[in-house]
Amino acid sequence: KVENTHRAAGFRDNIKFSSCLGTKGTQYETNSVDFKAQKGKKIMALDLSPPPKDTLLPWPQQQNSNGLRRRKRDWVIPPINVPENSRGPFPQQLVRIRSDKDNDIPIRYSITGVGADQPPMEVFSIDSMSGRMYVTRPMDREEHASYHLRAHAVDMNGNKVENPIDLYIYVIDMNDNRPEFINQVYNGSVDEGSKPGTYVMTVTANDADDGTTANGMVRYRILTQTPQSPSQNMFTINSETGDIVTVAAGLDREKVQQYTVIVQATDMEGNLNYGLSNTATAIITVTDVNDNPPEFTTSTFAGEVPENRVETVVANLTVMDRDQPHSPNWNAVYRIISGDPSGHFSVRTDPVTNEGMVTVVKAVDYELNRAFMLTVMVSNQAPLASGIQMSFQSTAGVTISVMDINEAPYFPSNHKLIRLEEGVPPGTVLTTFSAVDPDRFMQQAVRYSKLSDPANWLHVNTTNGQITTAAVLDRESLYTKNNVYEATFLAADNGIPPASGTGTLQIYLIDINDNAPELLPKEAQICEKPSLNAINITAADADVDPNIGPYVFELPFVPAAVRKNWTITRLNGDYAQLSLRILYLEAGMYDVPIIVTDSGNPPLSNTSIIKVKVCPCDDNGDCTTIGAVAAAGLGTGAIVAILICILILLTMVLLFVVWIKRREKERHTKQLLIDPEDDVRDNILKYDEEGGGEEDQDYDLSQLQQPEAMGHVPSKAPGVRRVDERPVGAEPQYPVRPVVPHPGDIGEFINEGLRAADNDPTAPPYDSLLVFDYEGSGSTAGSVSSLNSSSSGDQDYDYLNDWGPRFKKLADMYGGGEED
Repeated sequence: KVENTHRAAGFRDNIKFSSCLGTKGTQYETNSVDFKAQKGKKIMALDLSPPPKDTLLPWPQQQNSNGLRRRKRDWVIPPINVPENSRGPFPQQLVRIRSDKDNDIPIRYSITGVGADQPPMEVFSIDSMSGRMYVTRPMDREEHASYHLRAHAVDMNGNKVENPIDLYIYVIDMNDNRPEFINQVYNGSVDEGSKPGTYVMTVTANDADDGTTANGMVRYRILTQTPQSPSQNMFTINSETGDIVTVAAGLDREKVQQYTVIVQATDMEGNLNYGLSNTATAIITVTDVNDNPPEFTTSTFAGEVPENRVETVVANLTVMDRDQPHSPNWNAVYRIISGDPSGHFSVRTDPVTNEGMVTVVKAVDYELNRAFMLTVMVSNQAPLASGIQMSFQSTAGVTISVMDINEAPYFPSNHKLIRLEEGVPPGTVLTTFSAVDPDRFMQQAVRYSKLSDPANWLHVNTTNGQITTAAVLDRESLYTKNNVYEATFLAADNGIPPASGTGTLQIYLIDINDNAPELLPKEAQICEKPSLNAINITAADADVDPNIGPYVFELPFVPAAVRKNWTITRLNGDYAQLSLRILYLEAGMYDVPIIVTDSGNPPLSNTSIIKVKVCPCDDNGDCTTIGAVAAAGLGTGAIVAILICILILLTMVLLFVVWIKRREKERHTKQLLIDPEDDVRDNILKYDEEGGGEEDQDYDLSQLQQPEAMGHVPSKAPGVRRVDERPVGAEPQYPVRPVVPHPGDIGEFINEGLRAADNDPTAPPYDSLLVFDYEGSGSTAGSVSSLNSSSSGDQDYDYLNDWGPRFKKLADMYGGGEED
């Protein structure tokens, strides 16, 4: 332990010691740790090797007698190096910190910082009394490469006696981590035929150890290559960067499409004895280049096609290409280089099979070409690689035979237009509309027929196609459009199968003057005074120029009243004006004939009738209401007669209504002469009403069988009551029907009679309960069996008279001796 102050200036010897006090500029070495001392400063000793040594904290300087204080200069404490992964034992002492004031007063030491009182906690600890600092567990440089702590010295009261000093602890790296590849499998590619030195890919491995030391310095090498064709060393790797490049020529995708390379990474600068290693897989795909031209599988191909067919595949051309399928290096492109100057064929590529499909794009004609000899060349979409030449097998010949088929006849001039005047008589020869059969090598006949003749004006010769008129052609017909009549004809041959073609004949009809002009309008009105207005008329002609206007308008001489009453003035070639000649014309309807003549050659005239209504007019020249009626052709006498007829009709209707009312009143006041006994409204008869059967009698009948004395039935047993007899008692009074009832009282009369019948116990049926198994005792009617088996002469029905007028006729009928 050195405690004296070394004051020799310029001392620069390298010495080893545990601790000392030196001047500024003096260099000391302790356990290979260098540090410098500042002149006149006290320092703490850092003990890095056993036995433990002491480091003194700087002692504070005192103020001199002049009141001046020297500026304190601190020691620079060298860092403390601690190897990682130490096996202990723990805690393991690192250094002892001691202040030179602990000779005078007790000192307590402590440390703060990451690893002490901050996470990770308690990696380092210190003996508060002795100042010895310890590491408590193994260190891992990959977690924390260094620690920065501060050492504190206080007295027992917690007062600071020394300024804190900084302690830097560095964890010394050990080779405890293998290199790790970023990817376990790397994928790369290289074109086939690449030259040596062509870059392929880069593999990368990282080592968690210190990269500035050999522990973290990684080197690469290739362990294996699969397959080893054409050489076992097709690739090499840069040991430092991991770049894989080709080292030999001969890459051919058609032979080897993929290589698998195992790459090893080793630290310690690739020292296999001391370094740690790891491996990864590099998959290198050999990409295709167009180094194989397509070749036809045969030098000649053949096909056939029917004439006049398009978009038909006539031959399939097959090729072979060893490049990668469905790539631009494999896809075939076909081109016809000779044998088809007119462009009848094209060769399209099948995207699946890569075959060439020879297709007809322009119809061929057997009569012109019976066969074609094509030369087709094939290539790829992508150009051939540098240095590769086309193969002579990339060209082939294609022979295409044309088959003759029955072609339809055709009209050379279609549509055919002819011109003639309308009105030609039937049977006139118009033209010969013949067709041509393109089958020159077939002896076939052509027959003609009409396909469309809207007006049925034409006739066609079936053998030569001569067209004649079957009716008069009329330009003004509805079947003519823009002076043209159109008909369609069919030409058919007798081939197998038959073929036909159509042709259209257009007939331009030249107008002749065959239509007289007509006047418009057909009806008009004019005021009875000529000074007010006139009628404008025009002519219409179905013909066309020059068979139309200018027109000539004139009034006929017969009848003479026309020229007397009317006058016509021509305004221009198409219009004229009709007006009154006299000062006044009686209101009414007048038929005014007018002769109009066109300018045709020869001209045609027509007399048209215009119905003119002459009427009184107001100041505006409009017909008045009275004038309109008068102009309709009815005079005053006619109007009076119509009014008288209407009045008579109304009178007759009124008289008829009065008669109906009177008759209705007489019918209501007429006395009814019907006998009350014969009034069917009260004679409601019921027959065969026997009530329910035995199944309806599951109730006690004794409650309805009450004894009652009946004077007119002496043999009746006491206590039994007949339910089919007329009860004895006072009969209710029915309402008396009025002699002359009002129709509105009939309903009330019926309702009153219904209420009286409902409350009448003597009115049948006497009870709603009808008994069939009990016949009574001492009944004058006897049993049902005796009634049915005996005649009316053996039975007394006089008791029916006691039942009222409803049964009187029944008693008379059975009491008269007639058989039941």
